[in-house]
Amino acid sequence: MDSLPLYPGVPPPHLVGIARLASQAEYVDSGHQVEFFSLPVRSILNRCESRRNLPFTWTINPYRGCEFACKYCYARYTHDFMEIRDPDEFEHKIFVKEEAAWLLRRDLKKVKKGEEIAIGTATDPYQPAERRHRVTRSLLEELSRHRGLEIGIVTKSTLVLRDIDVLKRVSEQNAIGVHITVTTIHCELARITEPRAPRPDLRLEAVRKLNDAGIPTGIICAPVLPGITDKPSDLEALVKMAAEAGATNIFANPLFLKPCSRAVFLPFVRERFPELGARYEQMYGERDFASDVYRKHLSALMGKFKKKYGIGAPGPRGPLRETVQMPSDEQLQLF
Repeated sequence: MDSLPLYPGVPPPHLVGIARLASQAEYVDSGHQVEFFSLPVRSILNRCESRRNLPFTWTINPYRGCEFACKYCYARYTHDFMEIRDPDEFEHKIFVKEEAAWLLRRDLKKVKKGEEIAIGTATDPYQPAERRHRVTRSLLEELSRHRGLEIGIVTKSTLVLRDIDVLKRVSEQNAIGVHITVTTIHCELARITEPRAPRPDLRLEAVRKLNDAGIPTGIICAPVLPGITDKPSDLEALVKMAAEAGATNIFANPLFLKPCSRAVFLPFVRERFPELGARYEQMYGERDFASDVYRKHLSALMGKFKKKYGIGAPGPRGPLRETVQMPSDEQLQLF
């Protein structure tokens, strides 16, 4: 096995933690300018210790990296922990976690009643890699053998429809909710900001099909991009479409940029939306989060539209709540 294609010139003893594990990753295959590596990991279920009031206790990320290549993706810097410093490699080098279902079976005994498990906090569990590697499905198959769990899945992909059968089995003895991310109703805009993700209309149709199948499914409108996707009429149209699709809930969070993501997103804005370049430099040039004023404005808008179209807050079968905040750097090292 060639164990050093990721780190030319770097001797393995100089790598530690997840970077050392990544140095042992075996090349699997490639396609669409993406390389896949089989990654040995010590655990698939990771506890979140945070003072940010995260709505879940445990996280599962079947992959490292994501093929959807969303320009705003906050999780790009998770590759930094493997000493892969080019932020673009997040979408070109995908790591497939080995023996995920076995690791989950071993570790589920740690989960106490009422502790929620979130699948897909730092990678999309239904990105194209899942079609061939089926790690997410293997995890759901394992979860279907247990009872009393609370599980949330976040994805942009319509591939989740493939797993309606196993999602139903999981739901027979557990509480499970799916959230599908839709950041804009405009397909052309989505193709610019989320180049390889499914069209937004297809995602909305997936929301309808999942709810029709008895799988509680809501919508995450996040991130909301100032000046790009935050036009009130567009947000209202999305809430209306969410209601028509039978979404159990919808919530929105403004753009969140860590430095590694900022290095990709701000040049993208200057190139594709030059009239917004100065605004983004002012809002995000030296900070990760939008201002309190902007967050309150967005929250008020969404609250008005949700009330108008009758979409409420997530209930007990929709584990991911509206207070979702991003994990800390320390937590993401575990993913």
